[in-house]
Amino acid sequence: MLSPVRRTLPNAITLLRLGLAVVFFALLERIDRGAPAAEIERLGAWAMALFATAALSDILDGYLARRWNVVSAFGRVMDPLVDKTLVLGGFIYLASPLFASIPANAMLGSGIAPWMVVTILLRELLVSGLRSYIESRGVPFPADWSGKLKMFVQSFCVGCCVFVATRVDPPAWQVFLRDWSTYATVVLTMLSAITYIHRALRVPAVAEGGTR
Repeated sequence: MLSPVRRTLPNAITLLRLGLAVVFFALLERIDRGAPAAEIERLGAWAMALFATAALSDILDGYLARRWNVVSAFGRVMDPLVDKTLVLGGFIYLASPLFASIPANAMLGSGIAPWMVVTILLRELLVSGLRSYIESRGVPFPADWSGKLKMFVQSFCVGCCVFVATRVDPPAWQVFLRDWSTYATVVLTMLSAITYIHRALRVPAVAEGGTR
């Protein structure tokens, strides 16, 4: 029999990730990019470290839940909700004027444009709607490899953008990583939506065929 700790630890990690997301947003809000460079870089480093810890905890709670066979309805709902809160909230902040380019201070900004955030939000709303509709019919519709790859690249992108946006005159390789991960995120987000739509279109035929 599983101990109470094993039964509750994965969900506790999920809730901890939500708390880390709140602190992450609070740090982003506190960053004054007109302040001395040392202060901006210090807060930016703390924000990136918090985000990385929260993102990595997503791997841990899922692994423990599967390993101990304690996957719960609470976890199935809260885990993706917290993930989307963390990542989408990060993108929304990075697209705001708080992280715009400041040429006078040699700060390049996040590189995230509002249209990128709209694209990402549209994908998440579309996939969430498809999943809710299909699973309401009793057909499992779990995340696939494209969704997991998309989540990884999005998380990497947020970390890169926070780091570069809080550096004064960052080196070229850091800017390259920021730009590469930004456009890779947009492309993978769109491709991921296509794979989910393709899967959803195949569900009715499979379901009807199974009832004959």
